[in-house]
Amino acid sequence: MKTKNTTKETELPLYKNPSAPIEERVQDLISRMTIEEKADQLCQDTIGVDPNPDNYSLDNPFCPTCGSVYQFMGGAKNRNKFQRQAIDGTRLGIPILWAIDVIHGWRTMFPVSLAQAASFNPKLTEESQRIAARECWQDGGIDWCLGPMVEVGHDPRWGRNVEGYGEDPYTASQFAAAAVRGYQKDGRVAACVKHFVGYSACEGGRDYSYTEFSSRALREWYLPPFAAGAAAGAYTMMSSFNEWDGKPIPANRALLTDELRTRMGFSGFVVSDCGALHRMGNFGYTSDPLEQTSEALFAGNEMAMGDSLFRNIPQAVAAGRLSIETVNEAVARVLRVKFKLGCFEQPYAPELPKEKTCILPDADLLSLKFARETMVLLKNEKNILPIAPNTYKKIAIIGPSANEIHPHLGQWRAAAEPTPEYGETICEVASKFFPKAEITFARGCAGWDYKTNPADAAECEKAVAVAKDADIILLCFGELPWMAGEIKSRRDICLPPGQRELIKALSTVGKPIIGLCCSGRALAFQEELKCMDALLWLWQSGRRAPTAAMEILVGKTNPSGKLPITFPRSVGQIPIYYNCHGKITPEAHDYQDIQDEDGPWFKFGFGLSYSKFKYGKLKIAKTNKGFEAKVTIKNTSKFTGKETIIWYLTDVEAKFTQPLRKVIGFEKVTIKSGESKEVCLKIDPKRDLSYALPNGIEILEPGKFVLSASLESEASFWLD
Repeated sequence: MKTKNTTKETELPLYKNPSAPIEERVQDLISRMTIEEKADQLCQDTIGVDPNPDNYSLDNPFCPTCGSVYQFMGGAKNRNKFQRQAIDGTRLGIPILWAIDVIHGWRTMFPVSLAQAASFNPKLTEESQRIAARECWQDGGIDWCLGPMVEVGHDPRWGRNVEGYGEDPYTASQFAAAAVRGYQKDGRVAACVKHFVGYSACEGGRDYSYTEFSSRALREWYLPPFAAGAAAGAYTMMSSFNEWDGKPIPANRALLTDELRTRMGFSGFVVSDCGALHRMGNFGYTSDPLEQTSEALFAGNEMAMGDSLFRNIPQAVAAGRLSIETVNEAVARVLRVKFKLGCFEQPYAPELPKEKTCILPDADLLSLKFARETMVLLKNEKNILPIAPNTYKKIAIIGPSANEIHPHLGQWRAAAEPTPEYGETICEVASKFFPKAEITFARGCAGWDYKTNPADAAECEKAVAVAKDADIILLCFGELPWMAGEIKSRRDICLPPGQRELIKALSTVGKPIIGLCCSGRALAFQEELKCMDALLWLWQSGRRAPTAAMEILVGKTNPSGKLPITFPRSVGQIPIYYNCHGKITPEAHDYQDIQDEDGPWFKFGFGLSYSKFKYGKLKIAKTNKGFEAKVTIKNTSKFTGKETIIWYLTDVEAKFTQPLRKVIGFEKVTIKSGESKEVCLKIDPKRDLSYALPNGIEILEPGKFVLSASLESEASFWLD
């Protein structure tokens, strides 16, 4: 005889039953919610961040029925205090999602995203984002990371290039997918791919500015990384500020629903960028809160970041501007993510001491490993690098970033601070690598300002005196983190005046100069580079960047980074990128005043090594599934090194014009001194040889194609 099941599980509402299917739990919960509770689930409030009507302090009550809290930095204990109000103090006990921008680390700072792309090693991104997610959950109680930023950037004046993975859609797609997998690997944190879409196409690189781009550009450049993020299983995406085809993105159903959901198959929820829904009025589109609410929700936004606009939903429904079905579907998408993350079963974050959650040995080791692979050697005259032990008795370390931590940590540094706990300096680390040398430091210029600073002259004079007494100069310069990032557009990409004068003055001393440049974007300083014997591009490569840089200088690490963006010679060349389309006449290739300097300053994919790699003949064979390309690469030097093989494809002739070349694959391999390695690429015609029409239809045309291995060896083949 069967006994009646009287367990606690059967007494729970269906949505609280962990063994029930998620979809059944979602629908059960929605059936119990009032329209006001539904509206609250689509709102994201803030606590202790900004002086706005939707902001609450740590001590004051807040809305415990909100769907999410943004930019909370109060720690796991305080987070749990507020979460308890949602769980125990509300009718349904729906947990809150806790969101913050965790772009390249929580307390352990890894390289910024642009630097990560320079590694051409997405596996490192996947592992670093897994650690970032672990730290922000265990230390801060954050279960929703507002990253990765995957916008393809063509204008270095735009500050947010530092958050993305460069100018190439394929490369950005590989890193986007890796980042999503990393954030969500442990199952307790959601990723958010942003900003959908075309935000980086802002005119003149001016952030929050007008964008204009064609349907071709949309499909060729801007959509692929988002498709990759969706395919990797991203739980959320963020809609952007900008407009496309006459409509603000937050109200653009053609993109947010037809493209993102129907064509890409994205199944998570979309959050607007902060304040973007209210800003639709700035476009002259609509300033009516009810219309903003109904337009944004119907278009495909399920949550309003950092504001309460969606609390107008009851009025919008009552006025007939919005259907309850649209509201229910939006709420369902938000709830599904909460169920998938286990928020109902585990609503509270662990309250652990920081030393047990942050900068653990595996995180520190990875930060060093990652930094080693991001740095790009751009110049090495007469093989001055690597520096042999005891070559120089007196070393001058000069420059505004020489004795500072923060230039290496990067923007969006979350919970990290520019203190010895979270980073190190070039000066500090150099003494460990040159223990027998006398090391002296001079700042060289007073600050980083783009305005002339009267104090720079005195600092420069001190630096010159130090340089005269040294055998070699390590020049540390570039950008501070605050010079790149959100709302950090620049009209020019040269160095600040104080740094330019410093480099000019040091060039008169007659000592070797090794440049170490921190930056979150491409810069242009051709004249200043002439004064340097070597230039190592450090980017903003995280807490162990100084150690990684010193390892490269002394030859302990062989540089292997490659540029994920094109470096222009001047602002006048912007936009400039490798995958451009052909020109009407070959001779009209550039501006009149740079005729003698063909092309960019540094090309996409450029990066020197201490090793010398010789590419053999590229061979392409037809297979049952497409084509297979093979090339043998030999290391002809005495240094073991890592070589990144970038596969470029050219569609020679097509019914719709194609870029001169595009990346369809890359691989990073370690090759020992004297060793040869064969590298293979499998070419899937549908995936690699087709292209999208403006309407999204994929076309695969027969014809001639040219494949290149890192522009060193190429071969042609035909698709019948």
